[in-house]
Amino acid sequence: MKKKLLTSAMAIAACVAEISSAAPDEIRLMPAGEFRARDGRPHEVDAWRIDAESAARVIARADGLLGDLVIDYEHQTLNAEINGKEAPEAGWFKKLEWRDDAQGGASAAGTGTSRSGGLYAVDVQWTAKAKAMIEAGEYRYVSPVFAYDKKTGVVLAVQMAALTNDPGIDGNSDLAARAAAKFQTTTEEDTVDREKLIALLGLAKDAGDDQIEQAMTALKAKADSVDRKDTEIATLKAKADQADPAKFVSIEAFEALKSEFVALKTEKGTDDVDALVKQGLDDGKLLPAQKEWAKELGTSDVAALKSYLEKTPAIAALKGGTQTKGEAPKDDGDDALSADELAVCKNLGIDPEDYKKANA
Repeated sequence: MKKKLLTSAMAIAACVAEISSAAPDEIRLMPAGEFRARDGRPHEVDAWRIDAESAARVIARADGLLGDLVIDYEHQTLNAEINGKEAPEAGWFKKLEWRDDAQGGASAAGTGTSRSGGLYAVDVQWTAKAKAMIEAGEYRYVSPVFAYDKKTGVVLAVQMAALTNDPGIDGNSDLAARAAAKFQTTTEEDTVDREKLIALLGLAKDAGDDQIEQAMTALKAKADSVDRKDTEIATLKAKADQADPAKFVSIEAFEALKSEFVALKTEKGTDDVDALVKQGLDDGKLLPAQKEWAKELGTSDVAALKSYLEKTPAIAALKGGTQTKGEAPKDDGDDALSADELAVCKNLGIDPEDYKKANA
C-alpha cells in the first residue's frame, strides 16, 4: 500500500473525558486504539485511531509550537465570531504524553470502555476561576479539538480543548467547520503520493520526512533563483526598450563615421610619411634612389622609418639635395662621375679619380 502525505481534516473530538473534582494537572484527551463519537462520527472512516507511533508525531508537533494550547469554556473560542461573546481561557497545556493501558490513571469516557491508556495533556495549568468551578463540580468534562486524516482516521494533531458539561457537543458539525477555519486547515483531502514524490526528488526509496523537506527546500531555492534571473532579464529588456534615441546612433551611421575616420587617418599617415621622406632627403640621410623604398616602409610601418632615419648618419654632400643643387653636373667627359658617385666618394674619403680608375 502506498504511503501518502496528507493534510488534516478538522473535527471536534469524540472522546469527552470526565475530569475529577480536584482540578487535575493531567487529562486524558483521547483513548488508545480506535474510538468514535456518540453521534456516529466519523463518517469518512470506521473510527478515529491513535497509537504509540501516531501519538509520537502528535507530541512532536505540539513540542514544536511556540505557545501553549488553550483550554476554554464550551468551545467559545470557536463560537466567538458567531455569538459575539468573549472567549475567556480556563487553562493551558503544552506537553503531551502517550501512555499504554498499564500507565494511565483516568477512566475513559464517551466509549464505555475502562481502558486507561491514551494521549494525555500533562502539566495542565488552570485559571483560579476554572479551578474553583471544577472543584465545585460546575464542569465535569473536557473536550479536545484535534485534526485527523479523513482517509485513515489517524489522529494528526491536537489543537485545543474545552471544559464542557454537554458531551453531545461532539456531534456539532458546525463547530467542526469553525475549528477548521480557526486553525486554517482545509476540510478537503489533499494527498500527494509519497513514493512518486520521492522519485521526482531523486531520493532513495526509504527517504524520511527530513530528507524530503530538505530536497523540497533546495528545489524551491533553485526555482526562486530562476525567477530572479527571469526578472533581471525582463528588467534589462525593459531598459533597452526605453533607451533614449537621442543618446544613440544607428549602426549605419556608426559604420559610415568609422570609414571616414579610417580614410582621414590614412591620409594623415601618408602626409606624415611624405614629410619624413622629404626631411630624410634634405638631411642627407636618404639617397634619392631610396625615396620610393622609404615611402613604402613608412606606409607599412612609420615607426620603422622614423627609427631608420634617427639611426642613419647624414651624408653632408647630400644635405639640401644633390651636390649640384639641382643643376646638371659639369661634363668632364664620358668618365665623369655622377652626383651620387661624387657624394659617395666624398662621404667615404675616396679620391674621385681613384674611384674612376677602380671603375674603369
